[in-house]
Amino acid sequence: MDGHVQHDGFGRDINYLRIAVTDKCNFRCIYCMPADGVAPRAHDELLSAEEIARFVRMVAGEGIRRVRLTGGEPLVSRRIIPLIRDIRAIPQIEDISLTTNGALLPKLAPQLKDAGLNRVNISLDTLDPTLFGKITRLGRLEQTMAGIDAALAWGFEPVKVNCVVVRRLNQDVAALARLTLDRPIHLRFIEYMPIGDERTSSHCAVDPHAPALNPELWDASDTVPSDELRARINAGAAAAGLGELELEPLDINDAPAGAGPARYWHFPGAAGTVGFISAMSNHFCASCNRLRLTADGNVRPCLFSDAEYSVREALRRGDDMQVLSIWRDAVAHKPQEHAIIEGTQRFMSQIGG
Repeated sequence: MDGHVQHDGFGRDINYLRIAVTDKCNFRCIYCMPADGVAPRAHDELLSAEEIARFVRMVAGEGIRRVRLTGGEPLVSRRIIPLIRDIRAIPQIEDISLTTNGALLPKLAPQLKDAGLNRVNISLDTLDPTLFGKITRLGRLEQTMAGIDAALAWGFEPVKVNCVVVRRLNQDVAALARLTLDRPIHLRFIEYMPIGDERTSSHCAVDPHAPALNPELWDASDTVPSDELRARINAGAAAAGLGELELEPLDINDAPAGAGPARYWHFPGAAGTVGFISAMSNHFCASCNRLRLTADGNVRPCLFSDAEYSVREALRRGDDMQVLSIWRDAVAHKPQEHAIIEGTQRFMSQIGG
């Protein structure tokens, strides 16, 4: 394996792998998983840490340079620290990141840093404690805020904070954006994406007296386009006596690192930036550089497509050539762009975001 760059059928460099290390989570976010969690899996249905690391070693030879560890919540996995160490030891891997709800970061940040984790993305959908509890079902706002503080204190760089915006949740996006005034974080607003089908979302009902939070009722009208979000943030900034968001120069030296599709803005003099990920209103498929590996060993070329390619059995047979053949087939079949969808067969927690 010579570490060459691999291209898909449309000439895109495939250099980024997102890995769901578990489909379990200590939160139950309503757009991500059902209230009672995902159905338990037999131990042998999921890839071991050793199998994941061996897979990364193989695809690093195919051009993968960046790895993101996701879940579920990756920090609930007891194998997360040794897995990061194993991936860090792969010479071709330049960057290891992790997506988390932040609740376990105050406890685990030192070990994660020592193992070789470069950076974190932390999910935060509201600063309203009551709404936060309804969205996460099991979480508390102070847990995630402490996680953000821990990530900054331990020198992860950059620290990105992700907010999924859903129209009927009526989140105060202006208040969230103002977190960047005095914190060197990169807050990204993500357009709501309809992941999960009617069968799966029917298990997502929450408080029957709060129907606005029931994700089985959400549809395309709940996607708030990034242009509208930016206008709302600017209106809030004006009301607070602040300047409007300014677009970050494309050649800025300290732009947030990563392989993501966000466009970044900032308030005048702010410590951080405000980004927008327009997955629905402005597809970024033409520059998509990623594939996904699910916790049960399926390579998924596109978040919005249910097409998957299983490598689990080939990994367990020790058939490296078959694993690479399956990987190359998945890369070759990465679609040019995702279709307009109303759901997928898996929950977001089972795909890995």
